[in-house]
Amino acid sequence: MAKYARLRERLTRELPQVELREAQPASDGELALVHTPGYIEAVRSGTLAPAAQREIGFPWSPAMAERARRSVGATVQACRRALEDGGLAANLAGGTHHAYADKGSGFCVFNDAAVAARLMQAEHARTQRARGMLRVAIIDLDVHQGNGTAKIFAHDDSVFTLSLHGAKNFPFRKEPSDLDVELADGCGDAEYLEALERALEEMERRFEPGLLIYLAGADPHEGDRLGRLKLTFDGMEARDRRVMDWAWTRRLPLAFVMAGGYGTDMEATVQVQMNTYRTAVEYQARWFSAAATAVTARAATRWHNAAP
Repeated sequence: MAKYARLRERLTRELPQVELREAQPASDGELALVHTPGYIEAVRSGTLAPAAQREIGFPWSPAMAERARRSVGATVQACRRALEDGGLAANLAGGTHHAYADKGSGFCVFNDAAVAARLMQAEHARTQRARGMLRVAIIDLDVHQGNGTAKIFAHDDSVFTLSLHGAKNFPFRKEPSDLDVELADGCGDAEYLEALERALEEMERRFEPGLLIYLAGADPHEGDRLGRLKLTFDGMEARDRRVMDWAWTRRLPLAFVMAGGYGTDMEATVQVQMNTYRTAVEYQARWFSAAATAVTARAATRWHNAAP
C-alpha cells in the first residue's frame, strides 16, 4: 500500500504539471451498473462471508470499503476528464480487474474499469445520443489476466477487452477476453513489444473505440516478485509509449490506471509508474498543442471569411 503514497509524493515533487484531485467515492447506483446489489450491500455493511474476504485477499473494514469506492470513483473521474479534454487523465491506483459482478478476488473489490466504461456509455447516451453508442476499449497490460473484466463484458459488443498476460500466472482459471495474448515466463522486451504491436493491429481490425482505458501494470517489470516476465525499465516505457501513441494518432481520449506492481524493491515499482506518468505528460502536451493549433486555424478561417 505504501507505493501509492510514494507515487503521489514523487509526482508532486518531480512532475508538478500533473494536476492532482481528490477521488470521489462511486455511488451505489454507479457500482450497480456492473455489480450485483447483494454484493454492493455486503461490502457496504461489512457482511461479506469469511470465504469472500479470503478470495479478495484482505479483511473487511470501513476503510477498505471506502477505498474501494474511491478507487472506482477515481477511474470514473479520469475517464470523464479525458473525454471532456480529449486527452489523457489517470487514477493513481485502480486496475482492479479481478473483481467480478458478484464477488471480489485477487486484491480487487469492485471493478473500476468496468464501472467507468459503463458509466461513460450511460452519460454519452444522455448527452450525445445522436452520435450512437460510446465504444470503449480496455487495454489490460497488467501481468495478470483481467478475468473479472473479461467475464463482465463477455457478451457486450460495445466494449473490447484486450489482455497481454503471463500464461502461467494468476488467475489460473482465465476468462476469455475479446483478445488474449499469453506470454511465456521470462518474456523480454523485444518479444513483448512485438506481441503488443500485433495485438493492437488485431484490435484495430475488429473494433473502433471512442475511449481507451489502459491498465498500465508495473508487474511485467523484471524486478517484480510476482510477474515472472523480464521487461526492463526501457521496455516498460516503450510499452506505455506505444499505447499512448496509438491513442494519440487516432485522437482517442485515454484514461490510464496503475494496476499491479509488487517489486522486491518498492522504489523500482514506483519508478516504472513514474515513467508512465512522464510519458503521459509528454503526450498530453502533444494533445494540447494540436488543440491550440486547431483553435488558431478555426479562428483564422473565421476572420478570413468575415474580412471585407
